[in-house]
Amino acid sequence: MFFFNDTVGLVIMIISLIIATAASAGVKSAYAKYSKVRASSNLTGAEVARMMVENTDVKVVRQDGGKLSDHFDPRTKTIALSPEVFAGNDIAALGIAAHEAGHALQHNNGYAPIKLRNGILPVARFGSMMAMPFVLIGIFAELPFLIDLGIIFFMGALAFQLITLPVEFNASRRAMAVLGGGSYLTEQELKGARAVLRAAAMTYVAAVITALLQLLRLLLIAKRRR
Repeated sequence: MFFFNDTVGLVIMIISLIIATAASAGVKSAYAKYSKVRASSNLTGAEVARMMVENTDVKVVRQDGGKLSDHFDPRTKTIALSPEVFAGNDIAALGIAAHEAGHALQHNNGYAPIKLRNGILPVARFGSMMAMPFVLIGIFAELPFLIDLGIIFFMGALAFQLITLPVEFNASRRAMAVLGGGSYLTEQELKGARAVLRAAAMTYVAAVITALLQLLRLLLIAKRRR
């Protein structure tokens, strides 16, 4: 099939795979390195997160979702930390916990980009779910308007990913400001935490680049099918 076998599509798939693999390897490498370096403050990730949100109604809990599954759930106002981060007193654990607390503070302070991201979340979910089915049906049924509709849905999902970038970078900036402004990490330790958060942020950048490449692929398909 043209959709799967043309040269441009193959090149885009290879580039996307390389980018995604490199980003994933980068965050795993940074985490592996700095999860072995204990913070001089001897604080745990849970303690740092709780200190950051102590004036809010946000809860910090331990969850067994696996490594790097840490997240903030705005629906329950809960910072869910993996066991390694929750009880860890290493540089990586403190950086990750502070980052998730940064998201909690974004919600608490009414940070505009996160409001916008939450607002388009239902549209983005629907778009990511329906984009490729519409494109494929449009190709097989030779109905270009369905391909175009699929592309529009895909662009909605891409918009969500683009808005996610400033949200993630801002959460990391909040985390670094707190970690550096108190007695959490020394100046040297901050470099390690920054490396972990930067590597994590690159996974979101990689996702956006991959999505842009996929959009280019879909636009070429739409053009050629006409």
